[in-house]
Amino acid sequence: MPDKNTVASRIEDLPIRVVSPKIGVFTRIQNIWTFRELLVSMVRKELRIKYKNSILGFLWSLLNPALYLVIYYIVFQKILKNNMPLFAIFLLCGLLVWNFFSNSLSSATTTIINNAGIVKKVAFPREILALASVGAALIFFLLQACVLVLALAVFQVIPAFSYLWLVPFALLALVFFASALAIALSAINVYLRDTQHLMELVLLAWFWGTPIVYPFQELGVRLAEKGLLYLYFFNPVTVIVLTFQRALYAKVSYMSGGQVHPLLPAYSPGWFAIQLLIVILVSAVLFLGALILFARLEGNFAEEL
Repeated sequence: MPDKNTVASRIEDLPIRVVSPKIGVFTRIQNIWTFRELLVSMVRKELRIKYKNSILGFLWSLLNPALYLVIYYIVFQKILKNNMPLFAIFLLCGLLVWNFFSNSLSSATTTIINNAGIVKKVAFPREILALASVGAALIFFLLQACVLVLALAVFQVIPAFSYLWLVPFALLALVFFASALAIALSAINVYLRDTQHLMELVLLAWFWGTPIVYPFQELGVRLAEKGLLYLYFFNPVTVIVLTFQRALYAKVSYMSGGQVHPLLPAYSPGWFAIQLLIVILVSAVLFLGALILFARLEGNFAEEL
């Protein structure tokens, strides 16, 4: 039997296998940029998988919001005689934003588990898997936005041009915020598989806490009376949805029964710009935090998968 010195020398001669390289956050960002072509390929893969063996393919992405628009227009405007003007347009402005956000998180949460084979065999920045989910959701969002633009033209809705320039910044804030959460959730779910089921409940509550199917002012006025309006803006998605609604739906209030019914806050474009800047800065901090968390957890991905 070899003595301990012999064993120690043999161990020293063994090749060192780095399971989780201790690299900095900004190096990780640089690596993601270096592998950007792989990211694009994975986004394409996500798109192909979604519509594999489908006859209509990407047309399904257009039919979904178009069907929402038609159904809500018929139900609320024609049958229920909702006094709110063009409720279907109002709904679609917020619903497209929410669909992008929820689809990004739902897909990203399970992406590492679903791609366990390449995670265990191929060396690449694993964060790309989560970002690919966000990228695919962004493509679907842009396709569905075409339906919204067409609806604005058909119903002759004039956007608020003084707010329109805020829309790209709102989309940037949305992508940034979704990416931060996507990276964190994708890593956590490897260890806690209940995360994917918990997110279904969280997203359901989050949806109703965001002014999508109801006007902001319905709840905002009540919160303002109690001095709690600031709590509403702790939800970054609220600011983003309001920006889309204010710029595209544009109506701040409407008349019904001789009374003025408020719909959207009459804040200036500058106010929206500041709120979006805050969301972007907070998302940047969350993104860096998500990368740090991912770095701490990815070392044992292979064992957990």
